[in-house]
Amino acid sequence: MENIRVLIKRAFLMQMLLLCTCHMFGQTSFSGKIVDNLGKPISEAYVINKTGKTFGYSDEGGKFKLEGTKIGDSLEIGALGFKKEQVLVVQEASHDDFRIIMMEDAYQLKEVIVRPTLNTLNEVVDVDLALAPIKSSQEILRKVPGLFIGQHAGGGKAEQMFLRGFDLDHGTDISINVDGIPVNMVSHAHGQGYADLHFLIPESIESMNFGKGPYYAEKGNFNTAGYVDFETKNILNKNLAEIQLGSFGLKRGLGMFNVLNTNKDKAYLASEVIASEGYFESPQDFERINLFGKYNHLFADNSRLILAASHFQSTWNASGQIPERAVANGLIGRFGSIDDTEGGTTSRSSINLDFRKVFKDNIALKLNAFASRNHFQLFSNFTFFLNDPVNGDQIRQEENRFVSGLNLNLSKTFYLEDKPLTITTGAGLRNDRIKDNELSSTLNRNTTLQNIQLGNVSERNAYAFLSGKINLDRWLLNLGLRLDRFTFEYSDFLQNLTTNEKTADVLFTPKFNVVYTPDSKFQFYLKSGVGFHSNDTRTILQRANQKLPKSYGADFGTIWKPAEGLLFNAALWTLHSEEEFVYVGDEGVVEPNGASARYGLDLGIRSQVNEHFFMYADATYSHARSVEAEEGMDNIPLAPRFTLTGGLQFSKLKDFSGGLTFRYLGDRPANEDYSITAEGYFITDMNFNYAVNNNVSLTFGIENLFNTKWKEAQFVTNSRLANEERPVEEIHFTPGTPFSVRTGLRYVF
Repeated sequence: MENIRVLIKRAFLMQMLLLCTCHMFGQTSFSGKIVDNLGKPISEAYVINKTGKTFGYSDEGGKFKLEGTKIGDSLEIGALGFKKEQVLVVQEASHDDFRIIMMEDAYQLKEVIVRPTLNTLNEVVDVDLALAPIKSSQEILRKVPGLFIGQHAGGGKAEQMFLRGFDLDHGTDISINVDGIPVNMVSHAHGQGYADLHFLIPESIESMNFGKGPYYAEKGNFNTAGYVDFETKNILNKNLAEIQLGSFGLKRGLGMFNVLNTNKDKAYLASEVIASEGYFESPQDFERINLFGKYNHLFADNSRLILAASHFQSTWNASGQIPERAVANGLIGRFGSIDDTEGGTTSRSSINLDFRKVFKDNIALKLNAFASRNHFQLFSNFTFFLNDPVNGDQIRQEENRFVSGLNLNLSKTFYLEDKPLTITTGAGLRNDRIKDNELSSTLNRNTTLQNIQLGNVSERNAYAFLSGKINLDRWLLNLGLRLDRFTFEYSDFLQNLTTNEKTADVLFTPKFNVVYTPDSKFQFYLKSGVGFHSNDTRTILQRANQKLPKSYGADFGTIWKPAEGLLFNAALWTLHSEEEFVYVGDEGVVEPNGASARYGLDLGIRSQVNEHFFMYADATYSHARSVEAEEGMDNIPLAPRFTLTGGLQFSKLKDFSGGLTFRYLGDRPANEDYSITAEGYFITDMNFNYAVNNNVSLTFGIENLFNTKWKEAQFVTNSRLANEERPVEEIHFTPGTPFSVRTGLRYVF
């Protein structure tokens, strides 16, 4: 079938060549549409006039236009993940009568073209994703250069994240979305911006888009350090079944199957089941199930309707964070626990409706509506017997949440002579209704000792934005403005008479970005903008502090591709925040911690040594300080200072592929005066794949190849053990994964 498609494509191009007319030596406008072999538009494909040395790229509908192109000129069309195409201009072509069909190919660094776009590094990271497998949806966040994650609650809770000098907690200063649905949870029972990606099946991910800093008008709440957007596959090209077994009782089953596959209608179902005992002395009893389905309908006018639904649920036990002194004096082992009744349950069900249409006049419409129901219950014990020497300090955090929303984007491309100007406007609404948002003291999960907080939260965010970008030969200018309005409401059930409190806030955030690309090897950019993160509704109403603290950022960077298989990137950046938020778990409040200032340097290199070997490395340096604290007491606890990640991947070595990856997080202050250090670590992982035939492959992976003893999560906590008379303040930590093995059998059909 593929050979037939290739022959048809070549015959079509030959027919166009034979249509040579008397216009052979005239100036003409050359335009058309770029699609894959299934007819799906390919956006961000480059079109280079190799004769006239001009270039352009396709929009979201796959359309492109090159002014000033002469008949007889030679064009090169390329896109990441597709084979290059060569086209000879033989007559004037319009959107309606010329279509370029591109065939899929392996992701290669040589296909990345340095061109005037706001986030060129997204294409570079796409190469990383294609070559290095990931074990979980949360782990894919590590593909963002400089972003680190850490688990400290048995694998069921969202990971702690670090980026650009921020301890992001579970998402306070990074915006995360999947198919247009926000993942960050406002006024969450466990922490502001809580972002749990465990509902996302990693094999269902089609692409990842990211940007550092608050420079993008379409991004709103929590986009201060950056954003990460995921898109799941619309079409499943092949069915997939896989089973994996690993250390510590790991079992994983995966299935992805087409259930409908016609020219107009396509649908698939995916499921994932995971179970593990974990590497702690107390069994983790971790279980998770993910179900996902997606339906795609193509209308006669090439507009698309996409309907997706998912369900996720998980249960686990946890050993919690343990104090260093308990391990040092032999009270417990490194993988032991003080309170092994910690753990939790969580679930999420969602539905998402997406409609996309490209009109004739270069107008593109995106509309998505979503609804999600979430349940969260977590038992933790941070201080052991500090507050209650008899029963202990275990707490329960619980909530039931319904989130609904609508996002509408409309863009139009104008041509000022031959200079494309794209205007994008958008508006949307997000509504969170949280019932029984609770923090309580408990005993062994079973007995509620005291309600500390209990009530209903209602939070609404309405927004609108306007963004314009224009390509002026080698320059790209982007100007954006965003308006957000928040409404906060809380019903407190612990008052003598239930109280209802309400407030609102409005915020304008401008953005301005300049990109200069003198040729296909160099790019310089200056990004600037204002972002924000909202505070917890309960804290706002109790303390009347800032509701929507702003962050002011700027990046100056460059991308250099001196050779086809070599690329460097560097960026100097700064970010000033009006307010830091610190979550106090056992009190259930988010405390303001004053203004902060950060600056740093990002460096990266990627090298496609040959068609078999690919190397990459990313290094970051960050300097983070509290502005309002006195010198020497102004360190921001757990803010990363130096990070280094990288790897060597090989592919197409007969039937073998695989590689080594590493990550290094340097020492950092654990408290404000840096009298306590959060120790750094260097971890190496390995992956290996053998293709038995075109359908069957064997996988093998090792996590923590050198069995390094490391602390994955670290906090300075004031705690008291059962046999202690006085509390002690020191590092409490969750031990990182020891040497572990994972094997798998994959069948593609």
